[in-house]
Amino acid sequence: MKARGPQGERAATLQDWVMKPLRPMRNRVEYTDRVPAIVTQYGGTVLARGGKYRVMAGPENIQRFVVIEFPTFEQAVSCFESPEYQEASVFREAGGVVETVIVEGADQTRR
Repeated sequence: MKARGPQGERAATLQDWVMKPLRPMRNRVEYTDRVPAIVTQYGGTVLARGGKYRVMAGPENIQRFVVIEFPTFEQAVSCFESPEYQEASVFREAGGVVETVIVEGADQTRR
């Protein structure tokens, strides 16, 4: 992940974790067709969507994941809270329990 956005802001990632149970989504296409344009509109780039993964620690209750990079934390929040995304997310929520986390891209640990 880039350390800084275009104006020197810290980049951020939005991480979606689809938890058990993963249910068939009758309207999956309603979600998957809308989201790429919404993410692009807010400056996001998909880094990982599905694919191979391995839980290294903790409960193994992740069924699918998506990691999207945004130039800034604020852009990630704006995308998630946008009317366009909220409208599309109704279709996603029908598919299972989803946990969404936005993480600022810098080490905040005090040394």
